[in-house]
Amino acid sequence: MASFDSSPVVVIAVDGSEHSVYAFDWYLEHFHKEEMSLVLVHVPDTFANVTMMSPGKVQEVLKECEAKIQCMKEMYMEKMKAEGIEGEFIRIDAEKPGQAIVDCAIENNACFIVTGTRGQGKVRRTILGSVSDYIIHHSPVPVLVCRHKSSSEKESKEKKHDKERKDKDKKNHKDKNSKEREHKDGDQKDKE
Repeated sequence: MASFDSSPVVVIAVDGSEHSVYAFDWYLEHFHKEEMSLVLVHVPDTFANVTMMSPGKVQEVLKECEAKIQCMKEMYMEKMKAEGIEGEFIRIDAEKPGQAIVDCAIENNACFIVTGTRGQGKVRRTILGSVSDYIIHHSPVPVLVCRHKSSSEKESKEKKHDKERKDKDKKNHKDKNSKEREHKDGDQKDKE
């Protein structure tokens, strides 16, 4: 639990992805106030398939994971130090990252939570769920979700592609109806 001198605490979910780095940077640029303290929360991915690995491979994967987490922690701590921000980096090993982040916010009496989003499609998000969705729906404090530009661009391209496909389908449908009418009109003229 963070022990900052009664300063407002902001919990920021971090995972080292470009989306979480963007959320962190965006928060600093647009929201951070001097009196606020940060609690950066990282919930590493659980390795459900480690049972399929040899003990040596498991150790190798865990060592690699630990090195990445340490590197990420150092990066964020350096950024906070450069900005003169008080804060800490917390690692929580949990199966449900969203729940762990919400619980951390409650334990630290956070005034709000900041998270990035990967911009998953509707179907993928529905089937797999998303950490940001969980946080939004279960947090007792406000949640700031920062969408990385590449997520927006990807979604825009998908929407544009869907629109083009629908427009093409409409055009094909109109052409088909037009040909059917021409055919009927031709039949009518033949009867006259």
